Amino acid sequence: MRHMNNRGMALILTLMVVAIITAMVVEFAYGVYVSTSALNNWQTSQRLSLLARSTTQLGAMLIKEKLRQPYTYPGVFETSQKAPVGEIESTITLRIEDENSKFNLNTLKISGTSSSDSDPHDDFVKLLDYLQINADIADRICYWIDSTTSHRPTDAKSETKNSQLDSLDELLLIPGIDRGSYEKLLPYVTIYGNNYININGAGMPVLLMIPKITRENAEKIVRQREIMPFDDKSNTLANLIGVHLSGTITKGTAFHISAVASSGNVTRVIDTIIYTGDGSSRKVLYWKEF
Repeated sequence: MRHMNNRGMALILTLMVVAIITAMVVEFAYGVYVSTSALNNWQTSQRLSLLARSTTQLGAMLIKEKLRQPYTYPGVFETSQKAPVGEIESTITLRIEDENSKFNLNTLKISGTSSSDSDPHDDFVKLLDYLQINADIADRICYWIDSTTSHRPTDAKSETKNSQLDSLDELLLIPGIDRGSYEKLLPYVTIYGNNYININGAGMPVLLMIPKITRENAEKIVRQREIMPFDDKSNTLANLIGVHLSGTITKGTAFHISAVASSGNVTRVIDTIIYTGDGSSRKVLYWKEF
């Protein structure tokens, strides 16, 4: 009986050793798999990063070429295509936005002294009304930028920045601005540009906030620029709508380039803002890669 007990104990010990060895082998194999996958993902990420950088450079070259013309159009340009990276298939997407086709929120600090014929605050309220967003947001942003402004929310508190916005995400820090309103505003506002609105790229909501532009005039502008964009060397715009517009331009000065390179579950994104001024120089105002 004792001999059988010893054999049973030996069997149990053997099974335990086998189980431990098996666990160690499985853990080692899993570690090798994870390390290999991580290395492959890192290599792919580096390749995609270079591809995104090249796509950004392509975007800058396209902008430079467009600026040779007396106008820039449209407000948004986007393209996507397949691109091989080594032995893997990838996709690149390039998106260029004319920041002058949007309303510059930082002009809200310039009460009554902007390029517009009216107070930027009043122009911005028109945009909020069109988007069916609480008009009180105009006062909240004004107060955040400058607590001495005459445009103050009814529940004004001490939380103010007293400086211009550094990013659009900063809107979510302002008391009284919810994410729903933020997402509605996002396509039509900016913190870049030269405080003028590009008549060739502005969407209907932005066109309607420009003084002297009625809905009928805005619709005429949209139809005409699809046929032939406006340029600063003709009187086509004034003849079309019967009024001269101040605070508008026909060629953008600041552009947002978004380059996305992806392969499988790995993606690299580069967001940058380029200021072109009169077209003779180029300055990077913002760069983020993730």
